[in-house]
Amino acid sequence: MYMPKELIVKNGKSVGVILSIETYEEILERLKDIEDLKMLKAMRQNSLKFRKLEDFLQEYRR
Repeated sequence: MYMPKELIVKNGKSVGVILSIETYEEILERLKDIEDLKMLKAMRQNSLKFRKLEDFLQEYRR
């Protein structure tokens, strides 16, 4: 887990944080991983439907 380097305070409330670039990039990577897992979960809930290549090509060319 990351630890903020500096908190930015305005009117007695935390409004921002200064992080190292490494920590920032780690947070972004974790967020991407979470989004990927959500998408994978949604994809697994839908069953796959297969069809012949010829049928697909006929629809695609329309």
